[in-house]
Amino acid sequence: MFSFLCSSRLLLINRRTTQLGFLHQYAFFIVKSFASIKLSDSAQQLQQEQEHCFTVSYLINACGLSPKSALLASRRVAHFENPEKPDSVLNLLKENGFTKTHISKIVRLCPQVLLCDIENTLLPKIEFFRSKRASNSDLHTIVSSNPHLLGRSLNEYIIPSYDLLKSVLLVDEKVLRAFKHSAMVNIANNMLPNVSLLRELGVPHYVISSFLMNNPRTAFSNHTKFVGAVNEVKEMGFDPLKTTFVIAIHVFSIIRQPMLESKLEFYKKWGWSKEVALLAFKKQPICMLLSEEKITKAMNFLVNKMGYPSADIARHPTVIFFSLEKRIIPRCSVIQILKAKGLVKFDLCPASFMLPSDKCFLEKYVIKFQDDVPQLLNIYQGKKNLLKV
Repeated sequence: MFSFLCSSRLLLINRRTTQLGFLHQYAFFIVKSFASIKLSDSAQQLQQEQEHCFTVSYLINACGLSPKSALLASRRVAHFENPEKPDSVLNLLKENGFTKTHISKIVRLCPQVLLCDIENTLLPKIEFFRSKRASNSDLHTIVSSNPHLLGRSLNEYIIPSYDLLKSVLLVDEKVLRAFKHSAMVNIANNMLPNVSLLRELGVPHYVISSFLMNNPRTAFSNHTKFVGAVNEVKEMGFDPLKTTFVIAIHVFSIIRQPMLESKLEFYKKWGWSKEVALLAFKKQPICMLLSEEKITKAMNFLVNKMGYPSADIARHPTVIFFSLEKRIIPRCSVIQILKAKGLVKFDLCPASFMLPSDKCFLEKYVIKFQDDVPQLLNIYQGKKNLLKV
């Protein structure tokens, strides 16, 4: 009678050498504890467990997955007892410039790719995107962000989806950008009616094009859900001719009215009435997606420490989107010094110096006044304490 008992969760795998040389001399990882196996099933069960052990070991050592991720991934891929096919897949990815980080992400999200046929499944898809002038960076982002594309039919899904997108976006560069930011689910049944609805409402083509590229997950979302978001946006009085109309659709595809009401109440803590908060929402809908922590930090600094009226922030809500450490504090520090020396107006609106690009800010507020305040650049770069100036 044959029985197999593994009381420990640690399994030692002897050294194996693959074409890529990724397996180390030893690999420790966690495996499921085994109970005694009946004689009739023992041989088959033992072989399956050995294949499972090798699969997990390969996922860890050749693909860079953590032990936990490897165990989870191993449940979604047929177990293999030798590295020949997965090695060939990894070689193909490396030959096309995919890094270890890319490969790890691809395998973690879609471990089935390791057993795909190179010539008939993987290579044709890579060649298709190359034919559309996809750069290495484009290809890496498309595949690593949505590796399940590699398992979809090229002729029945990828090419039709690409053609449908191009009928709206017109140029390959924009289509590739949409592919990089979306799971590309059910384009025919969702994207086309969603786009048609926007056109019926008079949304300009350039706004629709931008929407597809920047918010494809919303643009390709379930049509019924999309219609609901559009109706809420219309009820709030957004103008279909403006970009904020589709941005608001994106917001309402993420949150619902109760959550919006909760965020409006939160802004009241900073002196915004519901009417003022709604006006801010109409100017920049994304302000309703900011976390309460981020809002608090930005408003506390701008209102409490810098003394800017809360109403000024409401008129230009984009200023609270920026990084406190990388943009808000450095720029406010420069402006505070310039105000103290009488070099700029005291009532300067925060949006006037917070919204311009880094280059414009440097030219207008730092380089221009360097003769008057030599330390200004160091203060802007955080190299000098404001109190010592």
